[in-house]
Amino acid sequence: MSPDPLADLERASRAVVDLITAVRPDQWAAPTPCTEWSVRDLVDHLVGSNLMFLAIFGERPMPERGTDILGDDPLAAYTASASALEAAFARPGILEETYQGPLGEATGVDRLQFRVTDLLAHGWDLSRALGVPDRLPEDLAEAALAFSRTQLPDGSSRPGRFAAAQPVPAGATAVERLVAFLGRPVSPPWTAPQGVRNGR
Repeated sequence: MSPDPLADLERASRAVVDLITAVRPDQWAAPTPCTEWSVRDLVDHLVGSNLMFLAIFGERPMPERGTDILGDDPLAAYTASASALEAAFARPGILEETYQGPLGEATGVDRLQFRVTDLLAHGWDLSRALGVPDRLPEDLAEAALAFSRTQLPDGSSRPGRFAAAQPVPAGATAVERLVAFLGRPVSPPWTAPQGVRNGR
C-alpha cells in the first residue's frame, strides 16, 4: 500500500467504474470466472461489499441478503456506494481504529487493503467476462498480492470462496499473479463457456 491509501482505493474503484461502464445491455447475464455469478451478480457483490463496509463503520444498516441493490442503474448504484465508502474511509482516525466484521476484527487500514484487493480481483473477473482490457493499476496489484500473502495460506486449505493458488506463466502481470494467488486460472486464461459469451 502506498503512503496515500485513500488514493489507492479511489484508483481501484475508478478502474472498476470504467469496467462497469463498458457492460453492454446483453452482457449483464454473461458468466464470469466466479462460476456462480453472472456479470450482474458480480456487480451486485461489489455494491453489497461497499455497503457492508459502510455498515461495519456504523454509517448505515447491514444490507439484507436477497434484496435488489442495483435497481435499474447498476453503474449509479456502484458509484454511489463507492463514493460513500471513500468518504467513510476519509474520516479522521478511521484507518487506525479496529472494527468487528463478519470475518473478525481488523483495523481500518487492513479493511481498506481488503477492499482494494477485492476490487482488483473482481475487476479482472469483469474484464474477462466482458472481453475487454482490465487496465487495473499494476502497482496496486503488486501491493495487494503482498498483502494477500500475509492473509491466506499458500496451500489448498483456504477459507470461504478462495480456491487453491493457481500457476502463472512467465511474464505474468501483477494483476494476473494476484488473481492466480487468489485461485483464478490464468494459464490458460478463463473464457466463457462456448455459446454463452456476452449473455447468449
